[in-house]
Amino acid sequence: MSDSEPTPRRGLKRRKTVLAPDDLRGRGSGRSADESVAAGMRVAAAWSWRLLVVLGVLGVLVFLIIQLRLLIIPILLAVVLSALLVPFKNFLVRHRWPKWAAIATAELGTIVVVAGLIFLVVTQVTSGFDDLRQQTMTSYSDLKTFLADSPLQVSETDFNNYVSDIWTAVQQDSAALISGAAAVGSSVGHVLTGVLLTLFTTLFILIDGARIWAWLVRLFPRRARAATDGAGKTGWATLQSFVKVQILVASIDAIGIGVGAAILQVPLAIPIAVLVFLGSFIPIIGAVVTGAVAVFIALVYNGPVIALIMLGIVLLVQQIEGHILQPLVMGTAVKVHPLAVVLAVAGGSMVAGIAGAFFAVPVVATLNVMVNYIAGGTWRSTREEPRLEV
Repeated sequence: MSDSEPTPRRGLKRRKTVLAPDDLRGRGSGRSADESVAAGMRVAAAWSWRLLVVLGVLGVLVFLIIQLRLLIIPILLAVVLSALLVPFKNFLVRHRWPKWAAIATAELGTIVVVAGLIFLVVTQVTSGFDDLRQQTMTSYSDLKTFLADSPLQVSETDFNNYVSDIWTAVQQDSAALISGAAAVGSSVGHVLTGVLLTLFTTLFILIDGARIWAWLVRLFPRRARAATDGAGKTGWATLQSFVKVQILVASIDAIGIGVGAAILQVPLAIPIAVLVFLGSFIPIIGAVVTGAVAVFIALVYNGPVIALIMLGIVLLVQQIEGHILQPLVMGTAVKVHPLAVVLAVAGGSMVAGIAGAFFAVPVVATLNVMVNYIAGGTWRSTREEPRLEV
């Protein structure tokens, strides 16, 4: 290196060149597509396509459930029935019953109870059907005569037209519920197949439910198994609580209305009580229909005064259920807001008729606690193997 050449100094930093705005515009004035759209619109678009994907998946799921309803409904019935029978089976096993004897007692006991209720209702209704038909025709004629002689001056033709219009409106409004009968089975063969499938599914859940659940959990990715297992356990516990509480509420409704009908000497008090018990498993709709049947029978047999008293008893029992039992007992068990219950029952009845109204509340309650469990994040500290107590 010659003496004339400058010696480079160590640690000399390179100067940064600051470009003027004109220089920047010279390098390119175009902006990306994201920068040209408002931030709010970008957020809305991001949410929109995600919501469309979720709704699409839900739509496909509902479509598959409707198409496979003859398979899905018996399985759901078996799950609900198992939620009731599993604690009973475990109770017998804890008291040193053999497992096979506990399972057989739970399964056969359910069949005997259901068959006994059906036999009781059929025999009671069959024995009093002719009398009920005659009393109905007599009351119908008396009502027409009363309206014709009243200041309203309703002729027989006008009365028949009113009845026809009311019947048409009832048929149109209840189309969703009537279609639910087809969801359960459009023929006797479908109904029998569904009953057998329900019984067999219940039996295998009682026998080997824990291994079935463990197999289902292993279908998920390894990182999601803890969340799936914990959510399933919380959902199963909520379903068990719902079934127990629903049976309690249905029993109180049936006893209250049945005893009231017996005190008023309304015929068919036992079938009315059984009908109220079964109808109570369908929230809102079941209470209205079964209460209307009880009032109608009282009107036909005992006259308008007894019918009004019967209506008062039905309303009193339903008010006790709606304002005391539901908030205190059912609200604690399922933790679902009453508005959510009403919307779930309405949506379920529109989608799947009677079956949809029946399964709406337990499905919503179970999904609610499962989603809350996953969102809570407590499953991240769980390292247990998947195991459901069944």
